[in-house]
Amino acid sequence: MALGWLGALGQLVLALCRKLGAVVLFAAEGLSHAVRPPFHPHLFLRAFLEVAYFSLPVVGLTAVFTGMVLALQSYSGFSRFGAEGAVANVVVLSITRELGPVLAGLMVAGRIGAAFAAEIGTMRVTDQIDALTTLSTDPMKYLVTPRLLAGIAAMPLLVLVADVLGVMGGYLIGTMKLGFSSGTYLKATFDFLQVMDVVSGLVKAAVFGFIVALMGTWCGYNSRGGAQGVGAATTTAVVSSSILILALDYVLTEAFFAR
Repeated sequence: MALGWLGALGQLVLALCRKLGAVVLFAAEGLSHAVRPPFHPHLFLRAFLEVAYFSLPVVGLTAVFTGMVLALQSYSGFSRFGAEGAVANVVVLSITRELGPVLAGLMVAGRIGAAFAAEIGTMRVTDQIDALTTLSTDPMKYLVTPRLLAGIAAMPLLVLVADVLGVMGGYLIGTMKLGFSSGTYLKATFDFLQVMDVVSGLVKAAVFGFIVALMGTWCGYNSRGGAQGVGAATTTAVVSSSILILALDYVLTEAFFAR
């Protein structure tokens, strides 16, 4: 019995290592095409608009309501200790360091990761990727590299907007509902905010954007089995992106702020 469990565990670990290695090699090949001609700027622009512009409404709404809820919850908790004045500090710190990049990453994973996996997966099961190879067009350069670069470039911009809107949501609740004066709230926000808080969130955003694009393209590129396989690839892309975002958030936070 013990040997059976040990063997099953070993097989699981080996399978995970093989999968991880395949993803790393896929990412390395996709990024290598970014510095090798020919280049397809129109494909990058199309993917950039899909990630940045069309994801802006859902990310913006998420950030605004997150800032509002965070202000309310912070005030409710701090009022027990007479520390209501720290609400602005907690809102700006939480949004810029953690909630802005993480929530934006999760929203984009649900929207863009699924879209990439479904689009490329459909091309795979309908033999369109094989047709590209037949036409002497590298599928990695044509399908994967523009999306990887778009994810890296677009996510920091989305998170920057999310930071502004999230802090604005907290400001609106603080001034209109909780009784803070506008000048006092803004002064507390800007006095407490540091450059590293914003920079760390933007670095996280670039990493999360790369992860979302990578898992979406990888799952779609390796999908098999017709419509059912495309559906499974889409689900895997969203779930794996979300888990990796949460795991890497801890790693990056440890790297930036551990003492």
